[in-house]
Amino acid sequence: MGLKALIAAAAVALTLGAGATANAQALEKKELKIAVGGKPLLYYLPLTLAERLGYFKEAGLNVEISDFGGGAKSLQALVGGSADVVTGAYDHTIQMQAKGQSIVGVTQLGRFPGIVLASVKKAGTIASIKDLKGKKIGVTAPGSSTNFMVNYLLAKEGMKPEDVSIIGVGGGPSAVAAIKRGDIDAISNLDPVISQAEADGDIAVIADTRTEKGTLDVYGGPYPAAVLYTTAAFIQANPKTTQALSDIFVKTMLWLNKASTEDVLKVLPEEYFLGNKTLYAQAFEHSKPTYSPDGRFTKEGAEAALKVLKAFDPAVAAAAIDLSKTYTNQYVEDSLKRLAK
Repeated sequence: MGLKALIAAAAVALTLGAGATANAQALEKKELKIAVGGKPLLYYLPLTLAERLGYFKEAGLNVEISDFGGGAKSLQALVGGSADVVTGAYDHTIQMQAKGQSIVGVTQLGRFPGIVLASVKKAGTIASIKDLKGKKIGVTAPGSSTNFMVNYLLAKEGMKPEDVSIIGVGGGPSAVAAIKRGDIDAISNLDPVISQAEADGDIAVIADTRTEKGTLDVYGGPYPAAVLYTTAAFIQANPKTTQALSDIFVKTMLWLNKASTEDVLKVLPEEYFLGNKTLYAQAFEHSKPTYSPDGRFTKEGAEAALKVLKAFDPAVAAAAIDLSKTYTNQYVEDSLKRLAK
C-alpha cells in the first residue's frame, strides 16, 4: 500500500471513529432498562450475546437487564413503565394494538419460534393434542408465546384454552424440576430446557418449531419469534437511541450467523449450561436455524402471527389490526447499510 493510500485509510478510520463517538454523544437516552422473559433461554440468546460481546457499551449505552419468568411479565414491565424496551415475542405487538396500545417491533431476532410441545412420560400416554384435554401443561408463564402455541394447537383441534390447565414453570431449572416431579402432564418450552428433558428421557415431543418444517407443520408458514420491541412513544422520543439498539442487534445477528458453536459457548456464562456444556452445545445446534439472518421482519410472518392469534384471542379477532404499525424495518435497513460499509 502506497503512502497516499495509507493516509486515506487513516482518514477513513478517524472519520468512522469520530462518527461513532458523535453518535454516542447524540443519543437521547443512554441509560436503558431492558426486560426479558427467561434470559438463559436460547430464544433470547441474541440479548445475552449483545451484552457479553460488549456491543451496548460500544454504542454508548448503559443497560440494566431485568429477567422475568416469561414474556407476559416483561410486557407488563414495558406497559407499566419500569422497562424501556423488551426482547419478547412479536405476538405481543398485535395483542397490544387490539387493546389500543401501540407497541412496535424494531428488530427481529427469531424467524422460527423454537418452541416445543411435549408430553411428560410420567403422565402416561399423550399421543395427540386431543389427549391433552383436562391435563396440566407447563409454560414459561401464562400469556407468553409458549402458552400461545398451546392455545393455537388446541384451536386447530376445535378445543378451547379452558380445556387444559396452564401452569407457569419458568424457562430454566424450575421447568426441568417440574417435569422431574411430575407436576405437569405436558410442557411447552424452549431450549435448553427441552434438550435437557429429551436427553433425560423424560418427555415425548408432540410439536417442534425449532426447524422450518416444524414451524410450517404447526403454523402453516413463517412465524416471527423473539423481537426487540418498544412503545411507539419511545421510538418517537428516542430515534437515535432506537437506531443504536437496532445496530446492536443486527450486528449481533450477523455475528451469530457466522459463529461456530464453540464461539458462542465461549461468550456465555457457565450457569446457562444447566451443568452440561455438551448438552447445551447440542441444544444450540438444534436452535441455530431459528435465528433471523439479518433482523428483518416479513409481511408474511406478521400475517401468520395475526392468523394464529385470531384463532384463540377474541380481542384480536374482533379488532381491526394494522400490521404495518406492529413492526418497522426502517432501522434495520439503516443498520445493514452501515454495517456493510
